[in-house]
Amino acid sequence: MALLLNAASLSKQFGAFPLFTGVSLNIEDGERHGLIGPNGAGKSTLLSILAGRETPDSGEVAPRKGLRLAFVEQDPEFDSSLTVRAILESAAREPAQVPVLLGQAGFTDPATPVGTLSGGSRKRLAIARALAAQPELLLLDEPTNHLDIEGIQWLERLLTSAPFACFIVSHDRYFLENVATHMMELNRRYPEGAFRVAGNYSAFLEKREAWFEAREKEREGLAARVRREVEWLRRGAKARTRKSKARLDEAARMIASLEDMEQRARTTTAAIDFTASDRKTRRLLELESAAAAIAGRTLFRHLNLVLSPGRRLGLAGANGCGKTTLLRLMKGDLNPSEGTIKRADQLKVVYFDQMREQFSPEITLRRALAPEGDSVIYLGRPVHVNSWAKRFLFKEEQLPQPVGSLSGGERARIHIARLMLQEADILLLDEPTNDLDLPTLEVLEEGLLEFPGAMVLVTHDRYLMDRVANGILGLDGEGGAELFADLSQWDAFLREKRAQKRLPEREMRNSSPSAPPPAKRKLSYLEQREFDSIEQRILEADARLEAAQQALHAPDTVSDPARIELCCQEVQQAQQAVDTLYARWAELEDRQAGV
Repeated sequence: MALLLNAASLSKQFGAFPLFTGVSLNIEDGERHGLIGPNGAGKSTLLSILAGRETPDSGEVAPRKGLRLAFVEQDPEFDSSLTVRAILESAAREPAQVPVLLGQAGFTDPATPVGTLSGGSRKRLAIARALAAQPELLLLDEPTNHLDIEGIQWLERLLTSAPFACFIVSHDRYFLENVATHMMELNRRYPEGAFRVAGNYSAFLEKREAWFEAREKEREGLAARVRREVEWLRRGAKARTRKSKARLDEAARMIASLEDMEQRARTTTAAIDFTASDRKTRRLLELESAAAAIAGRTLFRHLNLVLSPGRRLGLAGANGCGKTTLLRLMKGDLNPSEGTIKRADQLKVVYFDQMREQFSPEITLRRALAPEGDSVIYLGRPVHVNSWAKRFLFKEEQLPQPVGSLSGGERARIHIARLMLQEADILLLDEPTNDLDLPTLEVLEEGLLEFPGAMVLVTHDRYLMDRVANGILGLDGEGGAELFADLSQWDAFLREKRAQKRLPEREMRNSSPSAPPPAKRKLSYLEQREFDSIEQRILEADARLEAAQQALHAPDTVSDPARIELCCQEVQQAQQAVDTLYARWAELEDRQAGV
């Protein structure tokens, strides 16, 4: 395998805070690297350094000469006045790529203005724009943010079959499990600043645990030796002889090494515990035949649902199917277009908006955490802002720091801290995991599992959904809303629905209503045999057409103009064969009907 990029001894500091020190890595052709790490560890900064957008304080990045590199940012930016087609045409190395990329990314109308796109569609467009550059190395920063579950599965298929290498910052555990061939954690707890493993996410967890166990045994052995040396020092060791002097120096070195190991091993996690009310009401919120419509389009109808304490309902469905609209109906921001919503008296609802509270970049962390003074009231008791900050992994020296200098995950923790101060009967959570690191995600999961009230959760994080939700409400985007036990049951329902849609629904010619029905005539022996087998032949021809279309849209096709032309010819031939069979089927039916 060819080496695409080498990074050696990279270090970066932000103000007085070191992000990472001495990080080295290699990326070879075809590899898919996943990067994790706590918020503020410098993951996005490292990605920008690899892309050549930022300069390290020390160390060097050496890409292969002429390396084609593309970068998908966490929040991609576009000229909102341009169309989807114009964005791709400006980035494409080959004009023939553009129709293929539009199809891959799910854009049916190339003239759609970028300014009208949802967050998920913008992320798809950013990925398609990067693919248009035919990269040899693709860098992606939180690519699953804003994508729905089907979008994430599309991205997984895209990357696992891609001919290029990629380096991905992500907190999505299922995504890393399915995509990554190599894993890396950026964390100051490691002596080299990072821990790297060849394998997917589960292989990484196993090897990291083994490393921690070995490190703990090493620490225990060193601690025992330090205890012996300290006892020797306490007995009044003399430093006159050369041998005693060397032993004193060695004891000092071991003590310093032990302190360093213990400092690195010291970890903290955010304490997330939403404030629940003591309400005993069983029916907190009830929807009866509720429906919602936007711009004449029905999102869902005939929805009957009761939220009781302990109910943790996950909402599933494609972007635009009405998940956020349903949350806003429950909150009371919108009224249903049909049906009714009943709420318990003085119902307390806490809403986690996926757009989140927008803090002024100039406001200090202290003021963002405690807007009214130097303390907050939590569970009826005052908590000083220093203690409240530590609960969310902020250091006291960070309190004067402007919010604009914090990472996306750190700003997300501020938002959670503000919400935790509000008493709740029902939690409505719209994409709460965006930008959170894995340790914080795990604590969030525990906090949600322990919350005694009701909860409705929208998330693209399938692991979180599987662990927290005890039921799934699936919205199909066509007005349907059904309850399922879990995500796998919902996925099976969608697969069956898609399979039914693939069955051809061709309109057959009808005879004039005013004319008498024609007399049926018998087909010849050969015609009858052809007619009996033609449905099976149509199904087989449809399958060949679908396979040809998938080959045309495959990532390796996009990077090969000759392959694009060949696949286009195969699609045309397959389509012609399908059309011919349908025409013959109609002809035989007409003959049988006497037309």
